Amino acid sequence: MDAPRALITGASIAGLTTAYWLGKTGWTVEVVERFDEFRSGGQNVDIRGAAHDVIAQMGMTEQVKANNTTEEGTSYIGGRGQLLGGIPASQEQDGPTAELEILRGDLAQVILDGLPASVSVRYGDRVSSIVEKGQEVEVAFESGNTGTWDLVVIAEGVRSRTRDLVFGTSVDKRELGLNMAYGTIPRIPSDDRWWRWYVAPGRRGITLRPDNVGTTRATLAYLDRDSRISDFTPQRATAELARVFAGAGWQADRVTSGFLDSDDVYMDALTQIRMPSWSKGRTIVTGDAAWCVTPLGGGGTSLALVGGYVLAAFLSQSERSDPATAVHRYEQWMRPFVAKVQDLPKGIPDLFYPKTWWGTSILRTVWRALSAKPFRSLGASFSRVAQADRDLPVMQFPQANG
Repeated sequence: MDAPRALITGASIAGLTTAYWLGKTGWTVEVVERFDEFRSGGQNVDIRGAAHDVIAQMGMTEQVKANNTTEEGTSYIGGRGQLLGGIPASQEQDGPTAELEILRGDLAQVILDGLPASVSVRYGDRVSSIVEKGQEVEVAFESGNTGTWDLVVIAEGVRSRTRDLVFGTSVDKRELGLNMAYGTIPRIPSDDRWWRWYVAPGRRGITLRPDNVGTTRATLAYLDRDSRISDFTPQRATAELARVFAGAGWQADRVTSGFLDSDDVYMDALTQIRMPSWSKGRTIVTGDAAWCVTPLGGGGTSLALVGGYVLAAFLSQSERSDPATAVHRYEQWMRPFVAKVQDLPKGIPDLFYPKTWWGTSILRTVWRALSAKPFRSLGASFSRVAQADRDLPVMQFPQANG
């Protein structure tokens, strides 16, 4: 019998991880990515909880460590730019800075380089239609190419067009009102090896993070439930950032001006994705396309790694003609896991981005307290995500692979 065939749309962490494990368990996999080439760069991501086991089973732990961003901990900055306190990274327990911190592009490259020979990646194309016909799925692309597969996995991210094409109005897009801009700016001598957090009155926040290539990764975040920065043109978005962060203090001017010259800037209006089902026949969604938790929940990369593994594991245990059972088990395993991260505490994100000077002062006081040694474990506990209360499902490999 010929090997089962899968199409994965999106060369994201979720997409590449799913491709890796399906390839290892006997599938022939094609990954289609809408961008014209591999996307390097990106911001810091971390690997937590059960994702440690997934990376270890992929044999990639040492490669991830070798590409570590060198971040040593998380520090909190006051209104005059002074250090309020911080939580150092720890091998014993992941705090805001995890043991395994890596740039998104570096992690994707590690997985891409490790893909088995049965996986191919094609760039510069996107899906235009998906039609299920019996035990196959017929897919057409904007390039004019067509093909049939036994299974289609959508792993395109929070704003997945292919997901919306298949699942339509059943996709619940919950906007959180938090606009974020991510970018890479030049490193200066005062930049250290810590992830620095700063908030200003007016519901504004700035973070600066080290990387392993001699630059600094910056974010600007602000609450505005009336407009979405992701809808703006790049020129309008940078002008809006300059307007919003005028007078914000600390390094706001440096970051807003740095983004003007950066070729690695991404704007987003944070949106959670919730779906009643992650499958429709032989088409499945995974990663942010299925359950985006946003950076406020944290652990999105870890959930992507675990989701790809879990889906492939249950498919490896099932008959080729009956993917529905495997997909049902995948949802049963992953939904409680995702819910722990996605269900944000009441008052978030407003509590993290106060409107008034008094609210900002209270938040800074909390930061000071959580930075004190007796309370560091409490501060670190807010970052414990992707912790599984059960073992990962067993991956079954073809007999020939031993």
